[in-house]
Amino acid sequence: MKIGIDVTAALTQGGGIGRYTRELVNALVAVDETNRYQFFSAKPPAILPVPAPLPQSENVTYHPAPLDERWLYRLWYRMRLPLPVQWVTGKLDLFHSPDFVLPPVNGRIPTLLTVHDLSFIHYPHVFPDRLVSYLNQVVPWSIGRASHILADSEATRNDLLTIWQVPPEKVTVLYSGVHERFQPVTDMLKMTAVRQKYHLAEWPYLLSVGTLQPRKNYQMLIRAFAPLANKVPHHLVISGGKGWLYDDMMAEVVRQGLADRVHFIGFVDDADLPTLYSDASLFVFPSLYEGFGLPLLEAMGCGTAVLTSNSSSLPEVAGNAAQQLPPDDQSAWTNAMLALLSDPSQRKVLVRAGLNQAKIFSWQESARQLLKIYAQLLRT
Repeated sequence: MKIGIDVTAALTQGGGIGRYTRELVNALVAVDETNRYQFFSAKPPAILPVPAPLPQSENVTYHPAPLDERWLYRLWYRMRLPLPVQWVTGKLDLFHSPDFVLPPVNGRIPTLLTVHDLSFIHYPHVFPDRLVSYLNQVVPWSIGRASHILADSEATRNDLLTIWQVPPEKVTVLYSGVHERFQPVTDMLKMTAVRQKYHLAEWPYLLSVGTLQPRKNYQMLIRAFAPLANKVPHHLVISGGKGWLYDDMMAEVVRQGLADRVHFIGFVDDADLPTLYSDASLFVFPSLYEGFGLPLLEAMGCGTAVLTSNSSSLPEVAGNAAQQLPPDDQSAWTNAMLALLSDPSQRKVLVRAGLNQAKIFSWQESARQLLKIYAQLLRT
């Protein structure tokens, strides 16, 4: 069968949905030698966020559109012109969009849509107003047209059922995986090289990973970290590309007098992430809402103790392998960070549990489950 997949995010986004899409399509092509994949994307940027984002295989054909993402979104989701995706890909038997929105398709082929989270419903104030308005229009429209929906977690599935009354039989949970490269790194030369590359000195550090945007709750984390500055030698390192509405978190660093203790290092290359995780004393993830929370598992896979929010899907993903706190309890975060940094034995308990938890999630298993869903849709 000819299966079309929108890989635009894989070519335009370094983290988040970009990484999800890259990992998933690479795993799909690795486990499936039967179907043919027609990868579609908007016109890619001149400089890609990661090298070689798409798999190379005899059963893969890549079809970039002549229009960039902005123009396609205008035509498809604002003007709603019925220009089918097959205009670019040619004949398809199934089309899968892994990034919230579903373009027009020609004919009655089955369509699959991935909805990662409904954070723009729960926390609209942490998004630009125009983005909230746009998502509130195009995501329900896409859901209504899709043959089936994939949710990243039971938390997202429950949101779809309760907030938008999507029929239960129309939504399946497909968990993300952890790439094999996320394992403990002990090579001191690698650690030194990564520290030098991202201008990190020899001090110990706490790490957080995620796009700079209010939903990640970095401003609270910075305030919670401030009382530790005179008690521990650790610095706070935040890795992630710039998203939106991040000026306040930058200003918070100055307000707390932490300009020399909090470091925003930007987007980190995939190859460097395992070393960055492994070298951290503690991984902290105070996000307000996540559809899945992949950095938790990446940190666990690298043997780093994890402190995370107890919101949305995060307890589902972390299991009993992380200490969990309400994302709005600043004093609890301060106390928990200090307690874990002061207690190596408790960190070791979390490390052991985290290594086991990370093994549960595999991209290969995700790909095999997705192939079964494709098969079911193609039979209907």
